[in-house]
Amino acid sequence: MKRLIVDVQPGEYTVARLPADAAVPPGLLDQSGLVSVTRTPDELSIVCPSEHAPDTGDAQAQWRLLTVRGPLEFTLTGIMAALSGELAAAGVSLFALSTYDTDHLLVKSADLGRATQALRNSGHEVHLPT
Repeated sequence: MKRLIVDVQPGEYTVARLPADAAVPPGLLDQSGLVSVTRTPDELSIVCPSEHAPDTGDAQAQWRLLTVRGPLEFTLTGIMAALSGELAAAGVSLFALSTYDTDHLLVKSADLGRATQALRNSGHEVHLPT
């Protein structure tokens, strides 16, 4: 695996679950930072900055967002496998998602130090927010 540049984004994120037929909360997609909305037959899943998280009982807060600097070519293989493997070896769980341009990993805030160290130990460049 080639060396990747990973940027730790500022702020905390929340992963929330709403009923499958729920409407996307008004204004959510107007917010800055990463906002991901995914609908399946079973749920509406939302990842967003914690200050904009919907009010639901099914939510997990205190995630930090790590973004692989891109854009990445679609022909590249093994990026998510390599990063998730390196974090798994360090005992760090993650929530992964991809966009057209790149890959994103969310790790619990308490695990951020261990996650960044594991990625650096694997040869990746990790940039913390300034």
